[in-house]
Amino acid sequence: MTLYAILLLTSGCNTPLQEKQDDPGTEVHRTLLKTNQYMRERHREHIMAFADRAGWEMTETPTGLWYMILEQGNGPRVQRENLVSYAYETRLINGQLCYGADTNAPKKIVIGKGGVEAGIEEGLRLLKEGGKARFIVPPYLAHGNFGDGDKIPGSAILLTDVYVLSVKR
Repeated sequence: MTLYAILLLTSGCNTPLQEKQDDPGTEVHRTLLKTNQYMRERHREHIMAFADRAGWEMTETPTGLWYMILEQGNGPRVQRENLVSYAYETRLINGQLCYGADTNAPKKIVIGKGGVEAGIEEGLRLLKEGGKARFIVPPYLAHGNFGDGDKIPGSAILLTDVYVLSVKR
C-alpha cells in the first residue's frame, strides 16, 4: 500500500508545461511594439496641443512626462528614499477633478518605494521643498490602458498640480 501511494504521488508531480514565450522577433511582438509607439506618439501630440491651447510653456522629460515649474522652492531637493509630504490636485484633461490632498491632510510617500504614479514621482524629483509644479502625465506613466477602477478611466492623460510641503531624509 505504501509503495502504491509513493508511486501515485511521484507520477502526479510532473512539472507543468511552460508557455512558449514570444520571441522578440515574432510578428506579434513587432505589432505590439508598433502599437505602443503609435499610442505614445498620439498621447504626445494630444498633450502638446492641449498645452499650446492653454498657453503653458512646458518641458518634456525623456520618459514623456510634461512639466512646468511654478515655484522652485528653497528647501532640500526631493531625492530617493526621502519622505515627501505634498498637496496636490489631479484632473482629467477635460478638467474633471479625480483626486487631491490639501495642506491640512497632505499625501505622504517615500520616493522610490511606490504608492504613487510613476510620472508623479518623477515630477516630484524635479522639485525642492516649497516647490510648486504642474505635470501632464501620459497614461503609460499613470494608470495605463485600464485606469484605476474608480475615478480615472483607461488611457487617461492626467493634469496634476503639486506643492511640496516637506522633504525629510
